[in-house]
Amino acid sequence: MKKQKRIAVINDFSGFGRCSLTVSLPVISAAGIQCCAIPTAVLSNHTGYEDYFFDDYTDKMKYYYSKWENLGLEFDGIYTGFLGSERQVDIVEDFIKRFSDKHTKIIIDPVMGDDGRTYATFTPGLCRRLGRLTRHSDIMTPNLTEACILTGMPFNDKQKEISSLINICEKLIESGAKNIVITGIEDKNSISNFIYDTQEGYCVYSSEKSGKTRAGTGDVFASIIAADSLRGIKLEDSVKRAADFVSKAIKASDELNIPPQDGVCFELFMRDLIV
Repeated sequence: MKKQKRIAVINDFSGFGRCSLTVSLPVISAAGIQCCAIPTAVLSNHTGYEDYFFDDYTDKMKYYYSKWENLGLEFDGIYTGFLGSERQVDIVEDFIKRFSDKHTKIIIDPVMGDDGRTYATFTPGLCRRLGRLTRHSDIMTPNLTEACILTGMPFNDKQKEISSLINICEKLIESGAKNIVITGIEDKNSISNFIYDTQEGYCVYSSEKSGKTRAGTGDVFASIIAADSLRGIKLEDSVKRAADFVSKAIKASDELNIPPQDGVCFELFMRDLIV
């Protein structure tokens, strides 16, 4: 009997700034997938702004999804984004154990840092704990910084070479990952995504670099990948769709003079995602 696909998304909720759950909910829903949110924290706006309200949801998360367990809910996919503490990683592993089986797609976006540096909230212990999630993933979407952290590789321009990217992905595969997309690899005039598919091999999809670096683009990208994985879309095709969508939204945001911390105006192009 046919049924609508359903995915649980574990991330923070930022009311303003176009990131995390406020991106995933509309993007995944447009793809025809029921998106069920588990907040790790509630923020008035993301931390890229000078002032924000923050309410940590760690102590409430297990109580929250225990009600889903009582309802007998099942999920075709589980997608995790930013996790702010080692306890939250443990909670995510517990959720995966309780709500997944061999048919559940697990998408891990290991949000840890960028430009060769970890974010201020990340300790070595948290980075190691996040590495444990690798073994659960069907698809991982780290940027190059995060991929280097997870594999203990130094971050430098040499890692952008194909041979180094293959080596990094093979190390992640050894840790338990099944398929990897290393995102946002920047050169002078282009941005590339390195796709390592255990069934199809590796390939690179590049697009022209355009516009400013903006908050939330990784969340838009990973949300499209997560939705497409439940729709049975080939990973390479999904990456192309996601990269082209983000590029289009960045260009429009620049034309509309939207501040970079306000993210991308993906709302203008939602029709491209509707099934």
